[in-house]
Amino acid sequence: MQIKENFSLKKYNTFGIEAKAKQFVAVHSQNELKSILETHKNDAKFILGGGSNMLLTQDINALVIHIDLRGKRILKEDEDSVWVESQAGEEWHELVLWTIDQNFGGLENMSLIPGNVGTTPVQNIGAYGTEIKDTFVSCDAMNIATQEMKTFINSDCNFGYRESIFKNEAKDQYVISSVVFKLTKRNHKINTSYGDITKELEKNNIVTPSLKDVSNAVIAIRQSKLPDPKELGNSGSFFKNPIISKEAFEKVHALHPEMPHYVISKTDVKVPAGWLIEQAGFKGKRFGDAGIHKNQALVLVNYGNATGQEILNVSKDIQETVLNKFGIEIEAEVNVI
Repeated sequence: MQIKENFSLKKYNTFGIEAKAKQFVAVHSQNELKSILETHKNDAKFILGGGSNMLLTQDINALVIHIDLRGKRILKEDEDSVWVESQAGEEWHELVLWTIDQNFGGLENMSLIPGNVGTTPVQNIGAYGTEIKDTFVSCDAMNIATQEMKTFINSDCNFGYRESIFKNEAKDQYVISSVVFKLTKRNHKINTSYGDITKELEKNNIVTPSLKDVSNAVIAIRQSKLPDPKELGNSGSFFKNPIISKEAFEKVHALHPEMPHYVISKTDVKVPAGWLIEQAGFKGKRFGDAGIHKNQALVLVNYGNATGQEILNVSKDIQETVLNKFGIEIEAEVNVI
């Protein structure tokens, strides 16, 4: 392990923001992680995964520990299911493609989501009707203060919409080192009901889709709407879709009857944040090098040299305008550093 000083993080965050780490080290095993945490017990530390769900608005005056643990394996299997363990540093989309190649079902709707495996439980990432919590069995995590390992099973994690124990009660206390998923080997639960998946399959004359067909449809949809972070800096969806009470929804819906929505319970309704932002006039707008993507209003982008603060200012302007127009608060999904 080599600790580097005054290290540029531009290539380590998908927004492509230029920010410096006071110190930087990449760890490739649990032993290296334990060693660096022990030897820098009293130093300020910042844990960095794939850099896909954060907006850097300043330099990081700490030791940045980049989690680069690699590897995946089958832990066990029976006739119907397989338990797959992936190390935290594996790229999420690469893992999804690997499971599909093995004909393991459960992750295909989450194809092409940027980031690494270790951060997926933190956000309870999801797309097109599925979330991590649906296939998550457990994760192993190291206590930052004591270096002791702990296994969190699904019920320990308090999963919610883009929420988990790791964003709340256990925030900044653990480093996830590996994750176990339970996937199907047969009788796959193909989910094509959400978003444009059905349309994409129909366009390709696919009536009985395979796991690969669903994955390809999701990839095609995402590529048509979302920019590649390697070409245009972004962090995917910047905002959560707001969940509001049925009463509040009925009031705003009376004023905006064209508003799309999803009833998620007897008391709550989810409204697409992208629609709210587009109706507020922001889709495709540019403010210097910070902007809103032309094909998806949920995505804020860095056209080259935007600072994190400039992108944050745009996001606050969007939040304020949407609140004034619709009376609905939209919350950032991205972690602002």
